[in-house]
Amino acid sequence: MAPNPKKLVAQLSRRGPHRVLRGDLAIAGMPGLVLAPEEGFNLPAIAFGHHWLTSPERYLTTLKHLASWGFVVVAPSTERGVVPSALNFAADLDTALAIATDVRLGPGRLSVKPSKLAFVGHGFGAGAAMLAAQRRKDRPVAAVSALFPTPVSPSAEKAARQLTMPALVLAAELKSLTSNARALAENLAGDTILRTIEHSSTAGLIEGHRISTWFGLGKSEKKTQSISRALLTGFLLHQVDGDKTYAAFADPAAEFKRTLVVDPYQRALPEDEFDELLSLPPAELAGAPSRTELASPAEQPRRAGILG
Repeated sequence: MAPNPKKLVAQLSRRGPHRVLRGDLAIAGMPGLVLAPEEGFNLPAIAFGHHWLTSPERYLTTLKHLASWGFVVVAPSTERGVVPSALNFAADLDTALAIATDVRLGPGRLSVKPSKLAFVGHGFGAGAAMLAAQRRKDRPVAAVSALFPTPVSPSAEKAARQLTMPALVLAAELKSLTSNARALAENLAGDTILRTIEHSSTAGLIEGHRISTWFGLGKSEKKTQSISRALLTGFLLHQVDGDKTYAAFADPAAEFKRTLVVDPYQRALPEDEFDELLSLPPAELAGAPSRTELASPAEQPRRAGILG
């Protein structure tokens, strides 16, 4: 009998069974964080990319959560300026993952299995994660995940066409000036799940308060963080670590509360109705005046008389 998805979400919303160690990537020559289980051999590893104007410390609870479920997590603290380079950040994510696999992480009781790797990113970091996965075409990672992705340059959508590994895309909205979730999911070449999370925002995954909150760029959302951690952890446990207990998180037919699976190829999505509305000429909008009615008196066509 398959495990109940509701119970799995409740389980994965809580910390896992492993005690977590925290380290500093700077020891290996790169600013950033390392979170890992206290011990374990052939562990899966994740390189995590932060959002714009944010640092890995703003995801500390999420990173600890992943480590408590058995993942080694490396999170570079680079490209944090106003105009960051997604390409440079992708290179840093790739380097960080190499550090996780090649550099000794602890006192001989920790090791990472090179075939159990993944790139995960949030917002700007999600785009960089796709570019990082593209860099490793000769040594592909086991999975990728884009959490509330935003557009980057060079295009993450273009890079996604070369990514054949399983992918998870979480979104608050499918298409806007700050989200390219549907376009990204549509272009990913592997088995992809696109889930929207109710009452969430792109910035909701970031923990604590930050300066950009004062400029209306979103605030921390604990409910968004909780469901996102559960969905991401379950997906990675199945696709990267091979644990079939959590297969539901890689199944688009599985239903989880507060989430909705969307087919990125379906045209009749809610935002398409809005787009179509904007593309209609004024006369075709219900109740709207015609072009003739909108014209000035001088532009009105001549009539036969007053009653025309």
